Amino acid sequence: MTFALFCCFAFMKIQFLGTAAAEGVPAMFCDCESCKNIRLLGGRELRTRTQVLIDGDLSVDFPPEAYVHSIKYGFNLAGLKYIFVTHSHMDHFYAHDFILRGYRYASGFGSPLQIYGNKEVAAVFSECTRREMKPSVAPNVVMNEIMPYRRYLIGRYRLLTLPANHSLTEDALLFYIERGGRGYLHLHDTALPEEGIYGYLSENGAKASLVSLDCTYAGRTGINRPRHMNIDDCALVISKLKAAGVCGADTKFVITHFSHNSNPLTSRLALLEEQYGVVAAYDGLQFDI
Repeated sequence: MTFALFCCFAFMKIQFLGTAAAEGVPAMFCDCESCKNIRLLGGRELRTRTQVLIDGDLSVDFPPEAYVHSIKYGFNLAGLKYIFVTHSHMDHFYAHDFILRGYRYASGFGSPLQIYGNKEVAAVFSECTRREMKPSVAPNVVMNEIMPYRRYLIGRYRLLTLPANHSLTEDALLFYIERGGRGYLHLHDTALPEEGIYGYLSENGAKASLVSLDCTYAGRTGINRPRHMNIDDCALVISKLKAAGVCGADTKFVITHFSHNSNPLTSRLALLEEQYGVVAAYDGLQFDI
């Protein structure tokens, strides 16, 4: 009973392991002035591809850097139980690594790793593991298909799935994740989401203590934004979440998923933090909510 009560009231730990868009910051093959400068500065200016770790056992997305993240931030991927995948793009779902969860590559990890994603994510999983997945490893990684506007109970988490405005070829997803009455709202990759998400969240009792927002374009305005958001888009989403009662006065709003094209220096992002009342994520940033 004591343990159950502790789990109910314990903080939910949210860690931003990577905070860059697909190309990384500095971008992998780029030699623009922004990337040159960021390479020279190093430290917190360097950003890997997006991954969010929750309570040490749930990952939102699984980029190529997932293994490096585990080494850098001191957590063991053997303890990972669930992966919620927003969409199938390589920087969010690097499926090749799952062939290594067993055989002579790994042991002592316990129950099968459960992956949740849309139909295209399942197709990418099958494609990327087909040639090298050993029969003894296959039962250790389970792919589960999920759809938008659905409710799921997965282990100790309640999951609400929402449609992202990101892709014409798949049902990219956004997530509201709750444990013990504490809620985390994951809103990237997406342009301005469709209006239906706000009512759906409200009707299902979502109360977000932390909201993570796609801010790929940061302070850039006057440009076409078909798949991602800038800071003004984020501000509009925040106002709609508050109007729907999903967020309150104590909710933290975090901007992330920055492109090198936005020159996301911490000094530049600090101006957006002050003006818009948000927190600009950096690799390794952690919250207890």
